[in-house]
Amino acid sequence: MTGFVDVKSMTQWIQREGVEKIISGMMDYLERDYERWQRFDKIPRVASHTPLGVIELMPTSDGEEYAFKYVNGHPSNPARGFQTVAAFGMLADVDNGYPTFLAEMTLLTALRTAATSGMVARHLARKDSTVMGMIGAGSQSEFQALGMRAALGIEDIRIYDIDPAAVDKFVRNVEPLGFRVHRAASVADAVAGADVITTCTADKAQNTILSTEHVAPGVHLNAVGGDCPGKTELEAAILDKADVFVEFPEQTRIEGEIQQMPADFPVIEMWEVIAGKREGRTSAEQITLFDSVGFAINDFAALRYLRDSVAGSDLETHLDLVADPDDPKDLFSLIPTFAPLL
Repeated sequence: MTGFVDVKSMTQWIQREGVEKIISGMMDYLERDYERWQRFDKIPRVASHTPLGVIELMPTSDGEEYAFKYVNGHPSNPARGFQTVAAFGMLADVDNGYPTFLAEMTLLTALRTAATSGMVARHLARKDSTVMGMIGAGSQSEFQALGMRAALGIEDIRIYDIDPAAVDKFVRNVEPLGFRVHRAASVADAVAGADVITTCTADKAQNTILSTEHVAPGVHLNAVGGDCPGKTELEAAILDKADVFVEFPEQTRIEGEIQQMPADFPVIEMWEVIAGKREGRTSAEQITLFDSVGFAINDFAALRYLRDSVAGSDLETHLDLVADPDDPKDLFSLIPTFAPLL
């Protein structure tokens, strides 16, 4: 039988555990997996692009467990009554290939994206960071705020979005959680005095959401929105000013901010920093940039964290997903037999 967590159980799990606690726990799982990064199979995600969006498969394995995530990205979906992103994922046993765990991943992806941002910020942002500037108040924004509080203790948020209703939604959701929110009148207003800047917009286009004049010395940039070919958020000149850190270069050069740069543009792989092989932040004046596009190992860690957290609880059900006859060679035995028609 295959363990299963559906949407209802996922929401109950999040309510019971708390978003911030889950993000903190997931950061620890992520760090442990990044420390053993070289054990994993790694390929850029398999993408099917259309004018309206993209559908992707994100596989990986550490040699013992296999994982994949199915995920879409359709920026025009909210106007049509659909989520921009919908996802599900699975774990399987490498020894026999059987699926062991299946889960909704629309909510889980939001959690893991915030956990990845937080994990990276623990290594790259200044330890005295107190203010977060956020560009984009979409479905990821609340999770990002909680991720930075879990990682750095940040509670002051300066946020800007071209849609005032999205900012209203953000304020309504996070102020009861203890955040102090400044509704910014512009991008420049949002990043004024910020120690960490997160960009997370949905438009599938090569945009300049953030320009060089918006980036002060010492800032950590968390660029989340650029996640497919032709979609960027940062002026290319920012990349020349910053030290750029990525998940998997082969994927980020296709989909991330660095798709704007030459093929040999230098980057630092984040696993090297976490494993102690490369330096992260080296000075208070350094500008660090995490060019985040999301990678399969992040989903691997998130699925395992969820599975371990709900194991044996009422939140996990089971699916009879694999046809498994008593005689492995007699699959036909599972089919009811009928008397022949005369």
